[in-house]
Formats: sequence, C-alpha cells, structure tokens
Amino acid sequence: MRTYSCEDIANYFLISQAEDDNICPMKIQKLLYYSQGFHLALYDEPLFGEQIEAWTHGPVVPELYYSYKRYGRNPIDIPKEESKIDPSTIEFLDEIYNVFGRQSAWDLREATHREPPFQKAEKTPSKVIDRKDMAEYFKTRIKS
Repeated sequence: MRTYSCEDIANYFLISQAEDDNICPMKIQKLLYYSQGFHLALYDEPLFGEQIEAWTHGPVVPELYYSYKRYGRNPIDIPKEESKIDPSTIEFLDEIYNVFGRQSAWDLREATHREPPFQKAEKTPSKVIDRKDMAEYFKTRIKS
C-alpha cells in the first residue's frame, strides 16, 4: 500500500466532493484526521506521512493549515489537477466521507475534542497526536 501526502488526500476529498460547497479548512483537517486514524486501525500503516497536531480547534496537519489558511471559514476552491489516489484507497476515502463528510466542520471539531488521541496530545509539549494512540483508539471504533 502506498503512502500519500496530506495534500493528495485533501485534493481527493475536494475533487470528489465538489458538490459539497462546505469543505472549509477546518472540515478538511478533520477529514484527514479520521482518514489517518481509520487507516492506521485497519492497515497498521499511515495513509499520509505528515504528523497531526492537537490545536485549539482540533486535529490539524500544520502543512495543510498553512496551504489553506487564506480561506478562513470559507469553502476551499476545487483543485484543477487530477486525483492521484489508487482505487482501493478511493473506496476507503469515500467511506470516510460517507460517515464524516455530512457533518459540519464544527460538529467534527467537537467530536475530535472528546476522543482520547486528541486529549492525550493536548497535554504534551509537542502536541503531536501519536499514531499508535490513533491506531489503538480507532480499532475500538471499527464495527465488524
């Protein structure tokens, strides 16, 4: 299985869900958090290489934050490039979107604040959300 960049995953959500005009920077961050968490739980490897940190408004991939900061609370423009995601990962990401994408950015923010990986990272100096903590927690969220 291939590891993508956070931007590859964000672009896929933005391109594939173009009819959802509510994908703002906060929402894309939470979609990446849930994608990474469930990917770690299901496949024991990260979906993308960048770290996720516990910030005031929930989990954030800093590199992506700085790319989308200019949008504020507004929807992010749809990228012009093609998606680089393979078919099995597309199926996985579509499932993530079906579960989490219908919720508002604020609802996702509130949900992540109640989750142990975020809460634990908030108390550390680095604020990095540990992948092992994510994998363990998200394994408890998978319904067999």
